[in-house]
Amino acid sequence: MAAPDEQQTFTLQEVFNNFNLCLSDDKEVYLEHYVAGWRSLVKFLNSLGSVFGFISKDAVNKINILVTHLDGENGSQYVTVQSMVKYELENKLVDLTKGGSHPESGCRTLLRLHRVLKWLELFLDRLRTSSEDSKTSVMCTESYNESLSQHHPWVVRTAAGMAFCMLPGRLAFFEVMNVGSPEQVVATLGEALPLISEVYQITEDLYAQQNLLNLP
Repeated sequence: MAAPDEQQTFTLQEVFNNFNLCLSDDKEVYLEHYVAGWRSLVKFLNSLGSVFGFISKDAVNKINILVTHLDGENGSQYVTVQSMVKYELENKLVDLTKGGSHPESGCRTLLRLHRVLKWLELFLDRLRTSSEDSKTSVMCTESYNESLSQHHPWVVRTAAGMAFCMLPGRLAFFEVMNVGSPEQVVATLGEALPLISEVYQITEDLYAQQNLLNLP
């Protein structure tokens, strides 16, 4: 798999397409398509300038780690999130305590992206359902406080709050999504968000069952 191209133009349709391919018939999450979906989301974050730089840079690092696993000698164990979790737990490749020896395990790496995905899902849903004059800074902050902030230290939370104050208006976000009119953006979000939500929830349930939601 090629490294993610952070400079390509973002389109919301690409996010929809990638997450639409994420689930197998028996609801397993294909890691390759999950990574592709995240590549698209990184383009979205980068298209808004440096505001989300502190998140997109870390996301790119996590994507690259997962690609290394996918392309590695044990890549066949990383076809789905479910197979990855099973393989890494059975082979003791997951740090269950601080100071472990596998900081770049697939399970830990994906958990970091999983947490950010919830924030983006909440924020995009607020963009979809909000009025034209709603403040994106408020929407983004509320979404962050409901999800990702609990996993960040005070310094990062403070920096994030300051960054969110610089966000453009709702229509500027819609233009970045490159799918047409505001009505078309809302419609496409209406298709994409349930897919993202389902992928998120399946992953959340799997990690909860295996007691992996609080990996250090």
